[in-house]
Order: sequence, then C-alpha cells, then structure tokens
Amino acid sequence: MNIIVCIKQVPGTNKVEVDPVTGVLKRSGVDSKMNPYDLYALETALRIKAKVGGEVKVITMGPPQAKAVIKEAFAMGADDGYLMTDRKFAGADVLATSFTLSQGVKMMGEYDLIICGKQTTDGDTAQVGPEMAEWLGIPSVSNVVKIDDVADDAITLTMEIPTAFEKAKIKYPCLISVEKDIFEPRLPSYIKKKATADKEIKEITYASLPKGNEGSYGLDGSPTQVQRIFPPVSDKKQEMWQGTGDELATKICDKIKELKLV
Repeated sequence: MNIIVCIKQVPGTNKVEVDPVTGVLKRSGVDSKMNPYDLYALETALRIKAKVGGEVKVITMGPPQAKAVIKEAFAMGADDGYLMTDRKFAGADVLATSFTLSQGVKMMGEYDLIICGKQTTDGDTAQVGPEMAEWLGIPSVSNVVKIDDVADDAITLTMEIPTAFEKAKIKYPCLISVEKDIFEPRLPSYIKKKATADKEIKEITYASLPKGNEGSYGLDGSPTQVQRIFPPVSDKKQEMWQGTGDELATKICDKIKELKLV
C-alpha cells in the first residue's frame, strides 16, 4: 500500500500579521507547527501501514522552514518526504494550492491512497483535499470518521454527514479527508528523530514541474482576491464596582434595565 499524506505548517499563534497588499499571512519568523488535523491524517496512514504494509510519504507546500513538519512526520514514522517550495507558489488560494499539490503528487510515483486532514487552522476551507482529487481525476470522500476495512483493491470507511453516518467503499487510487479524533496521534519518537535527522527531504520547485500551466500557480492562479483587510474592532467594556451585596445587586439590575436586556 503506497500512501501519500498531505501536511501543512501553520502558525502556532494567532498573533500573525497579514500583508496589506496581497492579503496573505506573513509566515517568516512566526512560531509554527504541523496543522493539527494533519496529525490525524498521518496517524491514519501509519495505522493502515501497520495493518497491511507499504510505505507512507508526506508532501507539503511552503517556505524552506516547512521542512520542520516533514522532520516531525519522519519522527512519527513517515518513510519519505517532499517539500514544494518556490516563490512562484506564494500567495496561493485553495484552487492554486490544490493544483500545485496535485502536480507534486504526480512526481512522487505510484500511489494507492492520499490522506488529508479535514482542514487547516489557518484557512478552515476544507476544500484543498477534494479539489486535489478533481485535478488528479480520482474519487474522494470527506468527513471520514472511521476506517472499516482495507482491502487489496478498495478501502471501506464511514463518513459523517449532517444528519447521519454513511458507509462507503472506494476503489484505489483515491483520496480521503479525515476528521479530528479518527485516531489518537502518536507522539514523535526521539529515537526516530535522531535516526532521521539527516534524512533527505526532496524538494520540488516550479522549474521541476511540467511546463504549460504557468498561470496556475501562486497569486496568478488564485481567482480569490482580497478586497480589504482590517483588524477586528473590539467593543469590550469593563466596569469595576464596589459595594455591599445589596448595592451591587441594585447596580446590576439598573444596568440590565439601561441596556434594555429585559
């Protein structure tokens, strides 16, 4: 079983600046971590590998610092890692991101299954996985909460839909997007971390991709345009009151009447 897991490095804090011109996050120098949903995707892949054998590869798109999440994946048990990095990939929306990743996947060799986390914490669109499947021309299933069976030619799984759970059998090659808590992600192994410290991370740049789709990457390939960026306005007000219990109760009652909450 050849499995590819899509992972992403996301900000580890909500104190992130946004470029006022391009509307994209300024990621340089910001504390980062692996997208939490991708930990569940990676754990799912490693569980399947333990059951039926095979190889788990990871791929991510980002600046050179994104190698950190690939190294974390190695420490969890991933066998191979690819980093798509190039200035031409910068500023990509979900359409350009999914296209770029699909082109990277095509360079990783044969695969049976692609696993993505449901969404990323810095975008929350939950669109990249299914869009990748469209670019690759393979079937996909989202909101997967359980892996029921892994056979030689297909995978059987349970997905959560708004009013029920649905079971599906999907033939390889295919893509699935998993929900949080499908499995409890393992911690990175210190022994694996030391053993893979010098393990090669293969880089895929714009120059190494097939030509003919020059306008499909980065900002050029992103139909989503940011019109305006502004910080949220805080209307938080605080008042400090002192007095006896009866006095404070009266003040609270008067304030509720003043705000016309009753």
